[in-house]
Amino acid sequence: MKKIVFTLQLTQPQLKRVQDIAQGWEIVSGKDKTEWQHHLKDALVIAGWNGTVQEAFLADPDFAVNWVHNWGAGVDRLPLEAFQERGVTLTNSSGVHAYPISETILAFMLGMTRKIHAYVRNQQQHIWHHANLSAEMHGKTVGILGVGAIGLETARVCKAFGMDVLGVRRSGAPSEFVDKMYTMDDLSTVLALSDYVVNTLPHTKETNHMMGQSEFTAMKPSAFYINIGRGGTTDETALINALQSGQIAGAGLDVFETEPLPVESPLWDMENAILTPHTSGSTEHYNDRALDIFTENLAQFVVDRTVSRNVVNLELEY
Repeated sequence: MKKIVFTLQLTQPQLKRVQDIAQGWEIVSGKDKTEWQHHLKDALVIAGWNGTVQEAFLADPDFAVNWVHNWGAGVDRLPLEAFQERGVTLTNSSGVHAYPISETILAFMLGMTRKIHAYVRNQQQHIWHHANLSAEMHGKTVGILGVGAIGLETARVCKAFGMDVLGVRRSGAPSEFVDKMYTMDDLSTVLALSDYVVNTLPHTKETNHMMGQSEFTAMKPSAFYINIGRGGTTDETALINALQSGQIAGAGLDVFETEPLPVESPLWDMENAILTPHTSGSTEHYNDRALDIFTENLAQFVVDRTVSRNVVNLELEY
């Protein structure tokens, strides 16, 4: 029997959505790996990728899988070369994060600008202090590195603050809510103009450490750096140096080169940094939105074994 394995627990309504499309297929779903691990080898579709699945897949060249759907967006830790060699199609859940991550981005921007992080520390120590608050966000310039669904929603919300929005994308193609779009060749120009630099980029060979010492030097001393994309896009040592030296004013970070962030990292104790543990995409609506993408592709897959939405380019790594 044709089989789909979900490495997560679907609710009954969610399971019914899948069953209505893949009639006659066996659907396996469970939070505990003991519920699906022994089904992996003969599943045509695997939804949700983790270390257990990867270990089994790499150890057995006879896996039946044709299509893998990553329940998250980032694919930098998946075995892309092995997928390519075995003819496995990979899709992801890019697009489900636009609302929650853009909210986190704005929380970082507002929190740093209005010194909420300083006041939280003061509250914990029962200190009444102004913290030299003077900045505001209205009318400032934000540079968004990577104008996909997350970048576009961030640009839309920033426009409500009357901000000038600059964008950077591979194609340089214009976009709604972005006043001017640049390519990566013009990154230094965007950095120099921006009061906030928002990094939403995936981690690929091309983007590895694309934010390093020279890029932080190009930023305004009053500017804030926000990274919710992938930690590997940023040279963390260079970022720490920029924060410690006052080369940039502050940072809001949801992703890191090593996760969990090591306890000895200087970032933990920096007064000009706000850290969150890679949770910016978390939302009560996550599984329903991811399932929307999956079921759209599933309706096509059961007919002709192809999918069209959110297909990852295995060579470009996104």
